[in-house]
Amino acid sequence: MKTFLIIIYAIVAVILTILTLIQSKDDEGASSTITGGTNSFYEKNKGKTTQGKLKRTTIILGILFIILAITLGIFY
Repeated sequence: MKTFLIIIYAIVAVILTILTLIQSKDDEGASSTITGGTNSFYEKNKGKTTQGKLKRTTIILGILFIILAITLGIFY
């Protein structure tokens, strides 16, 4: 079981690193919240684009990475 968790942890770490490097920089940040930003078709459908899917996958893998790190720390 320990070996299986470590292998999954390593795979998630490598994929998470690659996905983080592939993503483009999000320039909007907090300033667009204050100024209102643009409300274009792209902004409304951002989750359906490739960048939106990459961001969602990165968040899911990040959460999985944290859970695996805690699990490995507690049990081993």
